[in-house]
Amino acid sequence: MLSPDAIEQIADELATAEQSRTVIPRITSRFPDATIEDSYAIQGIWRDKNLAAGRRLVGRKIGLTSKAMQQATGITEPDYGVMFDDTVYASGSDIPFDDFSNVRIEVELAFVLKAPLEGPDCTLDDALAAIDYAVPALEVLNSHIELEGRTIVDTISDNAAYGAMVLGDVRKRPDEIDLRWVPGVLSRNGEIEETGVAAGVLGHPATGVAWLANKFHQHDARLEAGEIILAGSFTRPMWVHRGDTVLCDYREMGTIECRFL
Repeated sequence: MLSPDAIEQIADELATAEQSRTVIPRITSRFPDATIEDSYAIQGIWRDKNLAAGRRLVGRKIGLTSKAMQQATGITEPDYGVMFDDTVYASGSDIPFDDFSNVRIEVELAFVLKAPLEGPDCTLDDALAAIDYAVPALEVLNSHIELEGRTIVDTISDNAAYGAMVLGDVRKRPDEIDLRWVPGVLSRNGEIEETGVAAGVLGHPATGVAWLANKFHQHDARLEAGEIILAGSFTRPMWVHRGDTVLCDYREMGTIECRFL
C-alpha cells in the first residue's frame, strides 16, 4: 500500500489538475504497487478537501456496471465516486466545455432515495423499496489522469472519472415502470451514435444501488435519504467536442438535451 504522504501528494495533484484542466501521468505507472484501497483513500482525501472548500455532496456515482463499459475500458470491476451540487445540470443546459478534460457522455438512470440504505446484505428488492423515484441522466466523464493504460486504481483515484450529470424532467417510481426496459438513444448533432437498454446494467439498473450499499457497509457507512445515485451507463462513452449538441431519447421517460459551449 502507498504511504500517507504519497496518497496526499496524489490527491493534491488531482486537485490541481481539476483546477487547471490538465491531465497527470497514470498513478499505476509511477506507483505500480498501488491498491484499490489506496485509490479510495486518494479519492477520500480529494473529496474532503472539496467539502472543506464549501462544495456540497449530493450523491454518488457508480461506474463500470455494464458489459459495454467494461469492454470499452478493459476494467471488469464496478467503482464509485462522489457528486457535488455544482456538477448537476438540468436538461436544456449549456455546459462549459472547458470545465472538463477528455469529455465523453454516458447514458444512465439516476435514483433518488427516500430512505437510508445499508448493507451488508442489501438486495435489489431492498434498493427498490428505498428508492423514491428514477430519472433519466447523462453523465459527463472528466478524466484528470491520462487515458492510455488506465487501471481500476487510476479510475477510482480520479473520482471514478465523474465530471457532471444532466438530469431529465420525467420521474418514475419503481412500481410505475419496468426499469429494465428503459431505452436510451444517444445522438450528437442529430446523428445517432449509441443505443442501449437499462437492463445492461447488472440485469437491472437498481442492482448497482444495492451493490453500493453493501460496499459502503465495509467502511461503516450507508447511503442516506435524499442522495442521488447515478447507477452506471448502459451505452459506451461517446466523445463530445466544443459546439456539440447532445440529445438522448428515453422514450416514456422523456428526452435530455444539452450543448457544450
